[in-house]
Amino acid sequence: MRLLAIVAGLALLGGTALANENIPDQYPQSLLYSPPVEVIPHVWSAIGATAPPTYENAGHNNNLSFIVTGDGVVVVNGSGSYLLAKALHDEIRRITDQPVKLVIDENGQGHAMLGNCYWAEQGVPILAHEDAAAEFDEYGAQIIEAARTRLKERADGTCLRGPDETFSDRKVIEMGDFTIEVLYLGPAHSPGDTQVWLPKQKLVIAGDMAFHERLLPIFDHTDTAGWVETWPLFEALGATYVIPGHGHPTNYAQVRRYTHDYLVYLRGKIGEVIDAGKGLEDSYYVDQSPYAHLHTYDQLATRNAGRVFEAMEFE
Repeated sequence: MRLLAIVAGLALLGGTALANENIPDQYPQSLLYSPPVEVIPHVWSAIGATAPPTYENAGHNNNLSFIVTGDGVVVVNGSGSYLLAKALHDEIRRITDQPVKLVIDENGQGHAMLGNCYWAEQGVPILAHEDAAAEFDEYGAQIIEAARTRLKERADGTCLRGPDETFSDRKVIEMGDFTIEVLYLGPAHSPGDTQVWLPKQKLVIAGDMAFHERLLPIFDHTDTAGWVETWPLFEALGATYVIPGHGHPTNYAQVRRYTHDYLVYLRGKIGEVIDAGKGLEDSYYVDQSPYAHLHTYDQLATRNAGRVFEAMEFE
């Protein structure tokens, strides 16, 4: 009951007291932005900063989760650097003596894959969706260069290392007391976005399918129309607990409001601009004020509007 109360409290607070994009580091004794918390029994997550990746937060601006199955540990996200992966492993060793047996990369972005070299060095196999692997293979050189520039010596040891195994739609892993379904539900935030679903525990590690404390970023490769269409498949899982890609554990109501509903809202506003015969510059001024309280709003809102306009022009 205590754990349920903690999760409920995090959802109600919306992160205002517990996650702040203006706090550079909440765990100075580690490269992790914050220490792992037990969301439900045996499922842990080290919650990253809601700010963009910086030297101060060591690039830990996403959630690094792990499942202590009883017969080994499954890590969800290779992390954003070699040293960050090592810092996570140090925390895992404090919690359990079970070995890490698998790492799942949630997508092809740097914060999911740049720690892969550390895990490979430990002899741990790495799994990712085939599209995420292709994305990292194509853009890895740019990703690692940006990380080295940003993290400086905190990027030491980081190298380019893709997954050992890929999947296309679904892979089921039976380990210890857990059935773990690794899913690709369809296009969303970035190529190969992956969800890790624990059907017995009714918990989903959603990855970048779901946001709620920070404004979601829209990249050139983000398929906002596809994301809206994929969303019902995500909710159809029927999860009680949602660990999003960024921000504290919450529930469907919160991530629906700030992911699905934001996408529908912004696409509607941009559709009005296009229907009125207006151009890209006009799209930058659409009203996004209902979401202005979210972290990273100032950095992302205008950019998001422009990218949606550029995509919807050709839909």
